[in-house]
Amino acid sequence: MSALTYYLGIDLGTSAVKCILVDNHGAVKAGRSVEYPLFQPQPGWAEQEPEDWWNGTAVCIRALLNESGVNGNQIAGIGLSGQMHGSVFLDRRLRPIRPALLWCDQRTEAECRWIEQTIGRDELSRLTGNRALTGFTAPKAVWLRNHEPEHYKRTAHLMLPKDYVRLKLTGAFGMDLADASGTLLLNVAERRWSSELLQRLDLPEEWLPPLYESNEVAGYVQPDAAEATGLVPGIPVVAGGGDQACGAVGVGAVQSGIASVALGTSGVVFVHDDTYQADSECRLHTFCHGVPGKWHRMGVMLSAGGSFQWWKNHFACEELEQAKAEGRDVYEYLTALAETAPPGSEGLLFMPYLTGERTPYADAKARGGFIGLNLRHSKAHLTRTILEGITFGLRDSMELIKASGIEIRQLRVNGGGARSRFWRQMIADIFGLPVVTVNSTDGPAYGAALMAASGVLGRDIPSLCGEWIDIEDLIEPDASSSQRYDAYYKIYRSLYGTLKQTMHQLTNLAARP
Repeated sequence: MSALTYYLGIDLGTSAVKCILVDNHGAVKAGRSVEYPLFQPQPGWAEQEPEDWWNGTAVCIRALLNESGVNGNQIAGIGLSGQMHGSVFLDRRLRPIRPALLWCDQRTEAECRWIEQTIGRDELSRLTGNRALTGFTAPKAVWLRNHEPEHYKRTAHLMLPKDYVRLKLTGAFGMDLADASGTLLLNVAERRWSSELLQRLDLPEEWLPPLYESNEVAGYVQPDAAEATGLVPGIPVVAGGGDQACGAVGVGAVQSGIASVALGTSGVVFVHDDTYQADSECRLHTFCHGVPGKWHRMGVMLSAGGSFQWWKNHFACEELEQAKAEGRDVYEYLTALAETAPPGSEGLLFMPYLTGERTPYADAKARGGFIGLNLRHSKAHLTRTILEGITFGLRDSMELIKASGIEIRQLRVNGGGARSRFWRQMIADIFGLPVVTVNSTDGPAYGAALMAASGVLGRDIPSLCGEWIDIEDLIEPDASSSQRYDAYYKIYRSLYGTLKQTMHQLTNLAARP
């Protein structure tokens, strides 16, 4: 065991898989990522091929080992993180029956209504701590039954994306409780599958894998997987967690008073909870935490970094060319441009509902927009208001968390957007809270590696976080900017209710053949 000094963290994202090596002191030795395609066969649909995940992971691990000089026999344990909710349907020979339906897939609106009518929203909240949302797994299984009955009949196993990769690594079935919380099939309070709910939805419980806490060993690397990846057989693989639970562990949001704010394609505000307390209106998610025996509450906006990426892809041609010529990140140019406009963007607001919304509205037909445009507004104003609109959307979740009685004293920001000190200052000002970054910048992959170390070493996750994770930067809110943003936020909060009917009318009109 003395020679096995590294832990491999694997984060199966929506656009790429990221793998990192972390040593016994918590230092990141090296990292590598490999992209794979996302398919959108119809508007609002999002699918991926499970084999692309596995092939990308195998290539990524082998390249990481080669580039780092670390041998497979130096790996003491492996942890997995991954995009949540995606539905992987396997036949009895463990082959994917069809492409996986992803977290951002919106096709199941009718199935969500049916689930809530069949179970009752209050009863669904009692059983699962959540309401039926289009991104969740259970509505996707019902959709398969309704629309692809031939595929439904062939299904023998239902799992989540990262659990398919673990199956390929170990040959063993399993799912962690944090990720299982987002299936809408788990009794979150009691940390077990809800037999009652499965019966009432007429979904086979035998489809579902065994459940584990995130740091429990769920399998061991098999010879064929070792050959594909450059690892060695027998390495323990812990259950890991969904990307948000792993990301929170990766920044040390494992105790009361600390919130994690994830700035990825989606945006998440995540708080640790020692006890199970479901939001009575199900605006916040109540899930099991990656910390054994604990829970978390979480608000999710669907297009956080995704809104900024949309702006970059379609309206930043000059910045893209300049970044390419200078070998720099295009987002550095865009945030520098945004910084030239004043807080509030001179009376301009952005609604970041480009793919619908989840928290606090749970509305697949919500849509984005700029409100308050005038002839003075430039590209700088529009760029800044996009960042402000994303941050206002994240504050919606924080307001619900505070209203639930949880006191927050610090935000730990992670994800791609966290690299921008300008955006971190904006978050501090809009939330009115200190914003911290830590020495771990690899988010979910780092959390997965830490979970692996916890399981292999027999150490509890919070104490290991205390040893591995250090604060690197602290930003305090600016009182004058916070006061100005409070006034803008009040107007922002009114927009959805004012424009909801219009957004639905436009969405329905666009859907007509």
